[in-house]
Amino acid sequence: MTSRPPLAAEQLRSHRWFGVRDLRSFGHRSRAKQIGFGEQDYEGKPVIAIVNTWSEINPCHTHFRERAEDVKRGVWQAGGFPLEIPAMSLSEPFQKPTTMLYRNLLAMEVEELLRSYPVDGAVLMGGCDKTTPGLIMGATSMGLPGIFLPAGPMLSGRWRGAVLGSGTDVWKYWARKRAGDLGDDDWSEIEDGIARSPGHCMTMGTASTMTAAAEALGLTLPGASSIPAAFSGHPRMAAATGRRIVEMVWSDLRPSALLTRAAFENAITVVMALGGSTNSIIHLIAMAGRAGIDITLEDFDAASRKVPVLADVRPSGRHLMDDFYDAGGLPALMAELGDLLDGTVLTANGHTLADNIAGATAHDGEVIRSRDRAVFEEGSLAVLRGSLAPDGCVIKASAASPHLMKHSGAAVVFDGYDDLDARIDADDLDVDENSVLVLRGTGPVGGPGMPEWGMLPIPRRLLERGVTDMVRISDARMSGTSYGTCVLHVAPESFVGGPLALIRDGDVIDLDVAGRRLDVRLEPEELERRRAEWRPPAPHYTRGYGSVFAERITQADKGCDFDFLAGSGAPEPAIH
Repeated sequence: MTSRPPLAAEQLRSHRWFGVRDLRSFGHRSRAKQIGFGEQDYEGKPVIAIVNTWSEINPCHTHFRERAEDVKRGVWQAGGFPLEIPAMSLSEPFQKPTTMLYRNLLAMEVEELLRSYPVDGAVLMGGCDKTTPGLIMGATSMGLPGIFLPAGPMLSGRWRGAVLGSGTDVWKYWARKRAGDLGDDDWSEIEDGIARSPGHCMTMGTASTMTAAAEALGLTLPGASSIPAAFSGHPRMAAATGRRIVEMVWSDLRPSALLTRAAFENAITVVMALGGSTNSIIHLIAMAGRAGIDITLEDFDAASRKVPVLADVRPSGRHLMDDFYDAGGLPALMAELGDLLDGTVLTANGHTLADNIAGATAHDGEVIRSRDRAVFEEGSLAVLRGSLAPDGCVIKASAASPHLMKHSGAAVVFDGYDDLDARIDADDLDVDENSVLVLRGTGPVGGPGMPEWGMLPIPRRLLERGVTDMVRISDARMSGTSYGTCVLHVAPESFVGGPLALIRDGDVIDLDVAGRRLDVRLEPEELERRRAEWRPPAPHYTRGYGSVFAERITQADKGCDFDFLAGSGAPEPAIH
């Protein structure tokens, strides 16, 4: 348990609003009474912000109205005063051009909500891809006691006896449809059957990866990230989370005590063992930056070389998240990792990680493998550098084709998604199965917001010939549910003059995953000649949030956070 002494009621942050007897507090109390709250509701009690990212356009969070009530029940039970506060909902399926454009806006909103209102601690309700890092980044910068409540994965999909997984099977069956192997009626039935309950993607996409990373960081109750949204254990976990945050406030257990370098190294290890999303690299670097910890691409690559993939979950494996939960969930996987984790780190329940996973076992050795029966001997993600990516790029090797891990081919270049969409199936496109498809203009500034366009489609005529994978390179991201030999996050991006901007059709590109290299066969003098001819594109935005984003966003290797938001936040507000 934390060694700090319990706080007295007069030491609660909310006491400055409600507890003193002056003109300002009179106004605060009278307005609370206007809402319907009396002094007996909040007097001497921790005020808990329930930061709810529910929205009618966010299918991952459709159950959050009920879960917020479950959290409130737990807060009341523990003697706290809950206040539900809405925050921006980042709906991965619907928000354009990409939720990544707005992750930092959510982080800013959460930080300022917690700073400006009379709250002592927070329950952060999220799950959809960018919501988890956004909530945690904001809460970390503010520094109040906080605990994360994961949305939980949806139930597995079904179609004609087949099990369907979010994203992964969309891409698979869409390729079959484009190849002419699947009809419109089949496609419509898949559409009806692939998403059958509330919750985020039930594959090991970004949502499942990031909620698991939050648990590995110690920011949730043990096992919370694995519980499917529709299971009865989920509301019970929500109530327990509400009870726990009240205890965290009284013991003054803040993010700074949990988010140590060892905790982030644990999260990276867990991501590798899960076959997690490439997006986790960007998010964990940004989250660590808010905690004042320098995590780099090299930390991920070092973990990749020593951590095996133990979760046999799509897209790297065969199963889905409800299978993972039934097999023992994240505590079981962490127990299998053993000495690859630092068990001494403190977690949100006041116990160490080792305490939390003691006795956890895998109930299905096919879903959660032992280290001597790993799905892959090395971790899922690899970091590459070279003349095409001097600041790095990433590939999800566990979801790629082994025969393409070392490959050379002529570039076929597309300038942005519209160009790709217009020409990828053109009969006169000069492409074969050995070509390297290159998409540029899709990074943090160029996208804008670095959309998930990195899984470039295979040209239709190659699909019809049975080609199922090609080397694809971009400065974009890729959905964590995607698969294929896709090199992503090329930094610096082409829009700001990275080497990808200089590539032309026919240039030979060399990929060597084992050697951690991505190069183009051009002499430095030729690259410099082309650079002298290059002209920067016109900005996407001339005003508003988009303009601030373009001016202050860092590149992918630095986490795509705003350069002015790293570290702790602003001073406490004056209560006048």
